[in-house]
Amino acid sequence: MNAHHPPGQTAPQDRPARLTVGVVGAGRVGPVLAASLALAGHRPVAVSAVSDASLRRAAEILPGVPVVPPAEVLARAELVLLTVPDDVLPGLVAGLAETGAVRPGRILVHTSGRHGAAVLDPATRAGALPLALHPAMTFTGTSVDVQRLAGCSFGVTAPEELRLAAEALVIEMGGEPEWIDESARPLYHAALAIGANHLVTLVAQAMELLGTAGVAHPARMLGPLLGAALDNALRSGDAALTGPVARGDAGTVAAHVAQLRAHAPQAVAGYLAMARTTADRALASGLLKPGLAEDLLGVLSDTANAASATDPADASEGPEATDDGADGGDL
Repeated sequence: MNAHHPPGQTAPQDRPARLTVGVVGAGRVGPVLAASLALAGHRPVAVSAVSDASLRRAAEILPGVPVVPPAEVLARAELVLLTVPDDVLPGLVAGLAETGAVRPGRILVHTSGRHGAAVLDPATRAGALPLALHPAMTFTGTSVDVQRLAGCSFGVTAPEELRLAAEALVIEMGGEPEWIDESARPLYHAALAIGANHLVTLVAQAMELLGTAGVAHPARMLGPLLGAALDNALRSGDAALTGPVARGDAGTVAAHVAQLRAHAPQAVAGYLAMARTTADRALASGLLKPGLAEDLLGVLSDTANAASATDPADASEGPEATDDGADGGDL
């Protein structure tokens, strides 16, 4: 018996029903989840990776695990993590099923927030067991993420007969399973994107504006403020709203917009959109008095109209290339 385990407890690798694990798509998420499963006693045996960044990530997080094509991953592993971008997932699943790579009894797990278990239907018809396990966490693609999974919520969707298996895998990775109905997956993912992705944009923009205003250490200034705001919002919801919009200080809001137009015109549209949404929520919750709301919304309407009258930004540039690490499951 392993000396690190108390009497009466077996080491992870000695527990029953340990599975061989494969990863298709070595972005930020897949290798981390495979490493967390390894800590629970499962055995990573294969990973697919193409780009230099993916190959490095696989080597660092899953050292010694062979890099093979996706079909070979399915041939070697009993549990396969499909950790690819949301829009790539349906085509990948269909292709694997059409080429006969899917074998009966294989557990296929995808980590897309948007999709439920139905996206795996082509593989399910070939005998695979479909699970959707989405970690509600942003990933760096490094080993530090393994520890960050402790207590992380996972959005779980699976056929009812596989629900217990899905939840058990999440618990083994240190997470907390949260059942999401198939039809609710897009809304669930939209909520997480609003909370996490937009938060990064807002914080980065705030730091830039503070820098423009002459603040030497924007992150240091924002840290305590944003930490308190997040804690208050999680505890109290709309009741945590503060600031000029919630107070109905129309003059202050107008001054903000004027300064943004002068120093950071690219921030005006976002400020107006968030101010209007904040005003609506403050009004609905009773924080913002109707009389003050009228003046405030008038200012927001006037400034929005003024902004729309200006020349539109140049939209001729095409979309940027997808980041190599932006795989399914990474918020």
